[in-house]
Amino acid sequence: MNNKETKHSLNRRQFLNIAGTSAAALSVSSRFAFAGNFSADRKVRIGIVGGRFGLGFYFHEHPNCIVEAVSDLRADRRNALMKTYKCSKSYESLDKLLQDPKVEAVFLATPAPDHANHVLASLKAGKHVLCAVPAAMTLDECAKLKEAVKKSGLTYMMAETSTFMQTTISVRKLYQEGAFGALFSAAAEYNHPGLEVLYFEDGKPTWRHGLPPMLYPTHCTAFLISVTGERLTSVSGVGWGDDSPVLKGNPYKNPFWNETAFFQTNKNTPFRVEVNWRGALRNVERGEWRGEKMSFFMPQSEPGESTVVRMDSKEGLDHGGFRVAKNVVETYKQPLWWETDMLPAPLRHNSGHGGSHTFITHEFIDALVNNRQPLVNIHEALAYTAPGIVAHQSALKDGEYLKIPSFD
Repeated sequence: MNNKETKHSLNRRQFLNIAGTSAAALSVSSRFAFAGNFSADRKVRIGIVGGRFGLGFYFHEHPNCIVEAVSDLRADRRNALMKTYKCSKSYESLDKLLQDPKVEAVFLATPAPDHANHVLASLKAGKHVLCAVPAAMTLDECAKLKEAVKKSGLTYMMAETSTFMQTTISVRKLYQEGAFGALFSAAAEYNHPGLEVLYFEDGKPTWRHGLPPMLYPTHCTAFLISVTGERLTSVSGVGWGDDSPVLKGNPYKNPFWNETAFFQTNKNTPFRVEVNWRGALRNVERGEWRGEKMSFFMPQSEPGESTVVRMDSKEGLDHGGFRVAKNVVETYKQPLWWETDMLPAPLRHNSGHGGSHTFITHEFIDALVNNRQPLVNIHEALAYTAPGIVAHQSALKDGEYLKIPSFD
């Protein structure tokens, strides 16, 4: 390990302690492990399905992985997958790939409305599954996924990037160390203005046409759940739309461009989430954690620097001349966890979505090699996903306060 790595090093045992803060929330698995054996001889043979998002990962670099086959409905995307992963075998469909006896696991980087059905088909074929977000689009699909994973005995993981961003790893560490004291509120936002450019392709609507923002909530919900292990138990949701003709005829019957949800957790923590597709907004995925002793604010835009606010025992005057408790505001120096031995050497480089893609790659493969539950297993995936489904239902009912079912 070089000096730079030593400075920011967080070994696998330390990360087990850091990420294990959520372990008390569930007894169903030994979660948040990141405790693999990089020298293991086992090779996982994986199939990559989906030639867009599926191009951005590093299974071909992992010492315990072989990309056995790739698949996409389009020949040009299959060719791109073969080139990226240095793989000579491709299939025209997921169904055909699932018939390959050499493929033992699949990464489903397919359209969101297909995720549940694709996961169910893959589990039925006896394959372990890593799936893009969200896990499902309805509560019924959530229940079917939970039952199918339990019945199969196979490994399921959801590829949520916010969980593995460099900043989120740091916040988990701070939370475990007790730096925040008691968290009294949190917030998250995912702004993707201009999303309508993806609504149509070659004159035909895509799966994104009119997608309700809260049916894509996991980039936000992960910021709280993956840090504290809390569960979102109730919600009031509000939507904003402008009767735009662009939204007319969408398959979701969704009238909203933007949605805001006000959640409460099982620890009575208020948690505000915004998912916005249109407006004068900075494109960002960010979280805020506010505590009695310290608060942490991710930057308002990417790239940017996070801010830490700490309590001070001294008093001062506010802008109106009133006496108030002072605080200390400082820029947080973000460690580059991808440079450390949290990853196998070939994966110690930057990657997409805040350095998360190499971590997602490793977490799934290492979970299979070491026969352990991955960080975002089926229970976590549904805890990230289901609250958004209920939040959208609430928004359609003018903010009616609704309970969120548990899938633990």
